[in-house]
Amino acid sequence: MELQKLSNGNHHHDVEVPSDGGVPPEEEKFLPHKSDGLKTAQFTDFEGKTSFGMSVFNLSNAIMGSGILGLSYAMSNTGIVLFLFLLTCIACLSCYSIHLLLTSAGVVGIRAYEQLGLRAFGHTGKILAAVIITLHNIGAMSSYLFIVKSELPLVIQAFLNQTSSSGEWFMNGNYLIIIVTVCIILPLTLMKHLGYLGYTSGFSLSCMVFFLSSVIYKRFNIPCPLEAFGNFSVSPVVPDEMCTAKFFTVNQETAYTIPILAFAFVCHPEVLPIYTELSNPTKRRMQNIGNVSILGMFIMYFFTAIFGYLTFYGFTEAELLHTYSKVDPLDTLILCVRLAVLVAVTLTVPVVLFPIRRALLQLLFPGRPFHWLRHIAIAVCLLFAVNLLVILVPNIRDIFGITGATTAPSLIFILPGLFYIRIVPTDQEPMKSRPKIQAACFTALGFIFMSMSITFIVLDWTSGEKRSLGGH
Repeated sequence: MELQKLSNGNHHHDVEVPSDGGVPPEEEKFLPHKSDGLKTAQFTDFEGKTSFGMSVFNLSNAIMGSGILGLSYAMSNTGIVLFLFLLTCIACLSCYSIHLLLTSAGVVGIRAYEQLGLRAFGHTGKILAAVIITLHNIGAMSSYLFIVKSELPLVIQAFLNQTSSSGEWFMNGNYLIIIVTVCIILPLTLMKHLGYLGYTSGFSLSCMVFFLSSVIYKRFNIPCPLEAFGNFSVSPVVPDEMCTAKFFTVNQETAYTIPILAFAFVCHPEVLPIYTELSNPTKRRMQNIGNVSILGMFIMYFFTAIFGYLTFYGFTEAELLHTYSKVDPLDTLILCVRLAVLVAVTLTVPVVLFPIRRALLQLLFPGRPFHWLRHIAIAVCLLFAVNLLVILVPNIRDIFGITGATTAPSLIFILPGLFYIRIVPTDQEPMKSRPKIQAACFTALGFIFMSMSITFIVLDWTSGEKRSLGGH
């Protein structure tokens, strides 16, 4: 675990969460006052220097996932009003989840997800939290690299004005993800602190803003009905309702919208690492960072969904860029949008890798000081494993589906609620108090979401249909 450095005179002590006696963590001060003669507790080997803005960029980049490409399709299966209602609920629940995490961290003076698990449920909780974070973020990293593998050859092909792959090595997605990993992702993951990635996160978000701007622009340049475009296989007669916005609709796909939106706001493994590196860290300051980040993504998600939906209505496909390509495969703007999305997901991979490395360090090297060799070796091994997974497995939607259906609800709902219930002292908040009851209901909601997601996947497997549930 990471050590809290406390200095008193010329003596230094390494303060760890006691496992057998000692000072109860509840009695340890989170940020000791100067009048105590103590230096402010440090949670890493450096003093947090990341600004508010950079922290917002990093957390927003962690929230933003490839699932934004499927939100228009989700809206087409729910209607505008129901989609907005569900999006608002999930965003508010995500803010509440961050509140539970920060409150739990403030009680025990710990800013590590795995150490909250240790404090709440012992070593079993620590291992469980680390494994869930690792599985979820490896799935997210793999999904990003799968986008690079499938989309980058098409972008290169379009820039070379080729209608089909020429078989050259630079058209091979497997080679391209290795090149992108070695030349771009690996150097960024070798940075010592997550805060330094604020600049790349800001650039990544600007790419997604360009994507949103293009979606809005195309709304007013693509007519409906779409039978005028030969690439769309539609009947000559298009029903009027196919070009009419629906405010409320329910069909067999509607139930998938809830887990899609829930997964789209997963950022919780990154919350505490970002909190650790924040300058002038306070719970309120970090909560504001979470609120601003989620609000920003809420706006981007909604505008992307509604303008994409109002462009294609009933013709909206699960992957929005594919829908645009069917209208005009040689559209220069859409080609640039594809490139921007590729840049965005590529620059998100390092941000997602940091919590995995932190979790592995908490499990394998607890209490060890920072060491460059360990820092680099874990990054290289993780990237090698993810690249190997992406190259060897042709279709891992089922793997991502089952891990996403279990890890995402756990990170958003179940673990923060359980940590809050177990860590906040009962003399401060009894089990029958309103905050504890709210946390218990929040945890139960997570189990409901998990059950729903797993049920959907099982139904897909039994019916032979494949649907994507991932939000990242």
